[in-house]
Amino acid sequence: MSVAAEAAKPAPARRFPGPLAGALAYMAAAALAMLAAVFLPFDDYILHILVETATYAIAVFGLTVVLGLCGQINLAQAAFFGLGAYAVGLGTADLHLSFWLALAGGAGIALVMGACLGMSTLRLGGHYLAMVTISFQQILTLVMINWIAVTHGPDGVGNIARPAWFSSGHGYLGLCIAALALVGYLVWRLPETKLGRSMRAVRDNELAASVSGIDVYRIKVAAFALCALLGGIGGGLFAGGFSYVSPDQFSFAESIVFLTMALLGGVASPIGALIGTALLIVLPETLRFLKSVPGLYLAIYGLAVILIIRFMPDGIWGFVQVYLRRFMKPAAFARSAPELVLVPAKLEAESALEVEGLSKHFGGLKAVDSVSFSVRRGSVHALIGPNGSGKTTTLNVLSGLYTPTAGKIALDGHDVTALPPHARTAVGLGRTFQNIRLFRSMSALDNVVIGAERPGHDLGRIHAALVDQARAALAFVGLEGRARDPITSFSYGHQRLIEIARALAGNPTLLLLDEPAAGLNSTEKVELRGLLKRIAGEGLTILIIDHDMALVSDVAEHITVLNFGRRIADGVAGEVLRNPDVIAAYLGAEPDVAHRA
Repeated sequence: MSVAAEAAKPAPARRFPGPLAGALAYMAAAALAMLAAVFLPFDDYILHILVETATYAIAVFGLTVVLGLCGQINLAQAAFFGLGAYAVGLGTADLHLSFWLALAGGAGIALVMGACLGMSTLRLGGHYLAMVTISFQQILTLVMINWIAVTHGPDGVGNIARPAWFSSGHGYLGLCIAALALVGYLVWRLPETKLGRSMRAVRDNELAASVSGIDVYRIKVAAFALCALLGGIGGGLFAGGFSYVSPDQFSFAESIVFLTMALLGGVASPIGALIGTALLIVLPETLRFLKSVPGLYLAIYGLAVILIIRFMPDGIWGFVQVYLRRFMKPAAFARSAPELVLVPAKLEAESALEVEGLSKHFGGLKAVDSVSFSVRRGSVHALIGPNGSGKTTTLNVLSGLYTPTAGKIALDGHDVTALPPHARTAVGLGRTFQNIRLFRSMSALDNVVIGAERPGHDLGRIHAALVDQARAALAFVGLEGRARDPITSFSYGHQRLIEIARALAGNPTLLLLDEPAAGLNSTEKVELRGLLKRIAGEGLTILIIDHDMALVSDVAEHITVLNFGRRIADGVAGEVLRNPDVIAAYLGAEPDVAHRA
């Protein structure tokens, strides 16, 4: 190869450091920060600024969990911050408890209060959830002000003790930085855990998360409780740092400050939370020299915040990450993907699915009316009918998204009629949607890993095994080479394949496919037909809905036909497609006329 040709070759992309290298770099940076806190000659003013930054950042990390990872709004973080602060203040000053016991008690109280608030309100969501958290914040502020016998009212709590080994300003700052580093590392690693992936899935698409085996409500409560816990820890350390707390420090305005810190730095990352916290604490102090000019200080401060939000919608760290991804990419896999095994391990019933007298009424509309059919294990069973016949409603009832009005559903011999979607997934149900529902902030691999870690899957909690299963599923649909790519980089047809791979990764007993050919071009439909035949060839049971009769007649062995919510035919595919009633339903003619035609 010539020198010119060699020079024209693109430079190899740099790769992100692995988890071990990243962890070592993080620990080194944290150690340097703690050494600087202990040995550099900061004056008291600087020490107070740094303690405030560290303790506030811990509370903002909580918003990274609940809002950044799980997508749930919390406008009461200052209330949980105040619970931790008052627990340390009252515990050390009035009850003469050790600082550590008071801190643990405050964190525990915040955790319990956060979990209780979450359990009572998270089914609401949206602006209703925001209103409830604001109300909680206001109520707690009123309690702090008016319960004078306990909280000392507006006078606050003074003489708050620090732990003996960290009584000096430098020593206490070192403690706060150590706590910040530990909590920050745990929050940084959280997205790569099963809990973190579940939170991200809930944030991106709750319906897809539920049919992938995630208990959406439990995950939301867990996120809210973790957010409150970190608020309590941050508040307890804040109280020790300033030796005095009062109700005005934990008002609703402070909750807005916490939220602004998270949004400015980048709510999806603890690095962004730290950047936003430092910015909103240090920037006002930097602009102190402008306070001699009335209004100028606030104008510059407000303008800076507006500009960041306007031009960096994902926060400062999100803006930086966009550029980092242009020059770096994840490391390649060390070995090829293993083979995907689709046949369920246990055969508990001859039929994979038994539906008896299934009905779903919406007021006076009988969308599904006394439908019964059986899906034989290892077969491809099609559920067809004209538009409005009740097919998708039937699938939604089967997967638990709708509660049936009447009837019984048995999956692999288990009565699942009353089970929620995630519990049906645990029994062995996999599903795709007519309108593709993927977790759009994740890579293809992460999407499929969530499918692989469904409850009841025998891979258990071994992450390496889950990744192997996810890669095998992507390889089965022909996309393993792009496993690390973000979902937004895939075409519509490839996104359809990723959704099927996610369902396959959990090794389901029954796979429900809702209009898998919808939106595909002729070439993609041919590839889909081949994929469905390969899935069927592995012995997996499939129940498919589709309007493409060529696809249905080619892959289905048994067909059930619905019209106006009722079953009008059920049997071997060839016979059903020649049934006069079926022809009439599709042509909109009387059965005998359609038969003569």
